[in-house]
Amino acid sequence: MKRSHLLLAGSLITVGVMVGSSLPGTVIAGQAGVAEKGVESRNEKWAEKFPNQFKTWMQTSENDTITDMLEKKPQLAVLWAGYGFAKDYNAPRGHFYAVQSNINSLRTGAPVGPATGPMPTACWTCKSPDVPRLIEEQGELEYFTGKWAKYGNEMANAIGCADCHSSQTAELTISRPYLERGLEAIGVDTKNIDSESMRSLACAQCHSEYYFKATEWTDKKGEKKVAKVVTLPWDNGLTAEDMEKYYDELGFKDWTHKISKAPMLKAQHPGYEIFSTGIHAKSGVSCADCHMPSTTEGDETFSDHHIASPMENIETVCLGCHDQEAEELKAVIETKFERKEQLMEIAMDSIAKAHLEAGKAWEIGATETEMKEILTDIRHAQWKWDYAIASHGSFFHAPEETLRLLAVANETAQTARLKLVQVLAKHGAVDFIAPDFSDKTKAQALAQVPLAKLVEEKENFRATLLKEWEKQATAKGLLDPATRKGMSDKTSYMK
Repeated sequence: MKRSHLLLAGSLITVGVMVGSSLPGTVIAGQAGVAEKGVESRNEKWAEKFPNQFKTWMQTSENDTITDMLEKKPQLAVLWAGYGFAKDYNAPRGHFYAVQSNINSLRTGAPVGPATGPMPTACWTCKSPDVPRLIEEQGELEYFTGKWAKYGNEMANAIGCADCHSSQTAELTISRPYLERGLEAIGVDTKNIDSESMRSLACAQCHSEYYFKATEWTDKKGEKKVAKVVTLPWDNGLTAEDMEKYYDELGFKDWTHKISKAPMLKAQHPGYEIFSTGIHAKSGVSCADCHMPSTTEGDETFSDHHIASPMENIETVCLGCHDQEAEELKAVIETKFERKEQLMEIAMDSIAKAHLEAGKAWEIGATETEMKEILTDIRHAQWKWDYAIASHGSFFHAPEETLRLLAVANETAQTARLKLVQVLAKHGAVDFIAPDFSDKTKAQALAQVPLAKLVEEKENFRATLLKEWEKQATAKGLLDPATRKGMSDKTSYMK
C-alpha cells in the first residue's frame, strides 16, 4: 500500500459495507429498522422508532440563512467563468434544505421536461435518501443515466435517515456504491469493517471529491446508453496532488474556462480527504464525534442529529477533550479562520487576474504553444485553491494543509502571471491591467453570466414544472406536504 494511502489513519482501520453497534451514531441497541425490504427514504417514517434522532434532525431546518458567496467573494465568478458556479453559489444550509437548495440553484437550470436542462441525474446524488432507493430499484447505471429533471418527481426527501442507515437494521451503512469502489482503489478491504470507521465513512459518501465518469452500458432492452457515474479519484491517494495527478493522466477537465480557455477542474467538497490529513483524524476522532455528539434525554443517550458547526455547541463537543476555556478555544479557531481567509483572498485575486490576463493574451494573438504551460499553471493553481476551501471546514480540520495548499496555489498563479507578462509584451500589451472584478455585478459581467435571463427562466420553472413534480411525488406517496410546513423558500436571486 502506498504511503499516501495511510492518510486514512486514525478512525479508519478496517472498513466494509455495514456495521452494528450500540455506539451513538450507529444504532440504538435492541432496535430494528423501519422496513422489511428496500430503502425507506421518507424521513418521517423513521420518527416512530427514533424520535430523538428525528427531532434533532429536524433542527437542521433552523439553518436556513442564504449567504450569497458570489456577492461576498466576487472573484469566484471570474474563477468559475463558463461553469455553473459562476451563476449561483451559496454557503451550505442545514440538511433539511438539501433538496430545495438543489432545485432552487441557478446551476440546475430551468428544465421544461425530463430530458432537458444542463445537469445530469448525478447532481441529485448527495441530496436525498431517494437516491439509494432509486439505485436499489433501478440499478446504479440507470440511475446515473439521463438529465437531472428525469428524477424531479422522485427526489422528495432531504438528506436524512436512509442516507446513512440500513432500513432493515438501522445500522450505519454505505448507501452509495461509488464509495466502496473508491475505498477499494486505495487498498481497503470493504468486506471487513470497524464500527468506529463508519462514523466517518457515512459522511464520506457525500463529503468527498468526485467527478462524473462517462460510462457506456446496455440496458435490459438492449439499448445502448451512457451513464455519468459519480467516481472518486482516489487511485493515487487522497491528497490534492494525488488527485491532480489522476486527473492530469486521465486528461480530464470539468470545463473549459470561458475567459482563459484553461482546461479546468472543480473541486467538489473534499471534506473527508482533507480531514484525513488533520490531527483529529490522526488521533482517532470521527466526524460524528464532533458533528453529532452524544446527548441524553431522560433515560436515553443518543447521537444528536442536528448536524452543524461544533462551534455552536463548543462546551459539549470540544471541551471534553480540550482543556481550555470556551472563549480561549474560540479565539484560537477564529485565528485559524482569519489566516485561511487572508491567504484565500490573495490566491483568488492572483488566479482571477491570471485568467483575465490569459484572456487578453488570446485576444491579441497569443499562440497555443505560448499558452500551453500557462494554462496548466492556472489549472493547477485553481485546483489547489479550490481543494483547500471547498470542504468549508478545512481551516479547522487540517489548518496546516489548508494554508500550504493556498500558498502553493498563489505561487503557481503568480508563476503563470510572470509568464503572461512576457506573452503580453511580445504581442504589444505590456501595460495591460486586469479589469475590475470587485463586486458581483462586475465579476459576472466579465464571466458573461446572463443573470436576469437565468432568474426569469428559473422562476418560470418553479411556478410550473416544479409544482407538477411536487404533485406527482405526493400522489406516489413519496412526499408528505406536512413535512415541508414552515419551510422557508429563500434564494440569493429573489430578495
